[in-house]
Amino acid sequence: GIAPHDSAARYTEQGVDVYLGEARFTAKDAVEVKGTTLRFKKACIATGGRATLPPIPGIEDVEVLTNESLFSLTELPKRLGVVGGGAIGVEMAQAFARFGSEVTLVERGERILGVEEPDCAGIVQEALVRDGVTLKLESGDLALSRTATGAIRMAGTASDGAYDLEVDQLLVAAGRRPNTDNLGLEAAGVAYDAKGVKVDERLRTSNSRIFAAGDVASRFQFTHAADAMARIVVRCALLPLLPFKPKVSNLVIPWCTYSSPEIARVGKSRRELDDAGTTYKTVEIDLADNDRAKLEGTKEGKLVVHVKPSGKILGATLVSPHAGESIGELTLAMTRGIKLQKLAAVIHPYPTQADIIKRAADTWFKRWLLGWRDRILFWR
Repeated sequence: GIAPHDSAARYTEQGVDVYLGEARFTAKDAVEVKGTTLRFKKACIATGGRATLPPIPGIEDVEVLTNESLFSLTELPKRLGVVGGGAIGVEMAQAFARFGSEVTLVERGERILGVEEPDCAGIVQEALVRDGVTLKLESGDLALSRTATGAIRMAGTASDGAYDLEVDQLLVAAGRRPNTDNLGLEAAGVAYDAKGVKVDERLRTSNSRIFAAGDVASRFQFTHAADAMARIVVRCALLPLLPFKPKVSNLVIPWCTYSSPEIARVGKSRRELDDAGTTYKTVEIDLADNDRAKLEGTKEGKLVVHVKPSGKILGATLVSPHAGESIGELTLAMTRGIKLQKLAAVIHPYPTQADIIKRAADTWFKRWLLGWRDRILFWR
């Protein structure tokens, strides 16, 4: 049902000439596809990224799955190994455990979802363990090999000791790389490195005719981020006379890990703010205190919001069954510069789990008022 939205037929119907095949630049204003040379005034590189395999001893000797090949499985593996505790590894580990696989997740960090707030990621980690996922954290010296029976052997060390186990399938979700190979970027005069195509604030490459958007040019490797960047390219490349030209640095990009519960975030984390030496305050609200969560039997989850003393929102993380849906309100506030105390005046339907945002705003509003009261009394 989703596939037609991104099909060649859809774009052809809208008047777009679609050429299928491997393309490469042959000049600063030309690209070739299957022997056909296309000249352009403007171009956009949107080749995305792909899973990369880490240098694990023996990985060349076994057949591994990535997020691209995992969905080609036609039967449930009895034993599934997962390398990587990021979003993809966590989502798939939990899903397959719920399907009935014996899942072991190997992560070199001390916890899963290392870029998220530790206490929020901890809620998801406990959920994975409850669902039957075996975690091997602080893993080191991982080595892979094929057994005589055709299984994949995983051996290494972890915080709970050495392990040596066999799995039927192995998912590797330990990083991605941009698709820049064989594009002829040198012929086009487009600068790039291992992180992808180099672009400026308006996504223009070193060739002023060529722009780039999405995973091939950004550390935010999400579909919705690619869409937002594509809109910047359209504005800057095709509508250059418009007075306002957006910048990629102005984008407020949320993201969500679709585990159960979900964990969604926008803006800076506590660690990022501390590393930058930013002065901030934090509001934390437990989901267990939310009436809708009580009605649905949801006991785990929380909202963490970091704000400047003025109330400007610097970042937020939400753990809840539908965190990805609810984080949009805080993303809007950050995008439009709406301070947290202003959200206290926003009426939320009752009962909803999104009401946790209003409660956070109420909590901060009280602190904000008390701060003004103390300043006035001190002045008097």
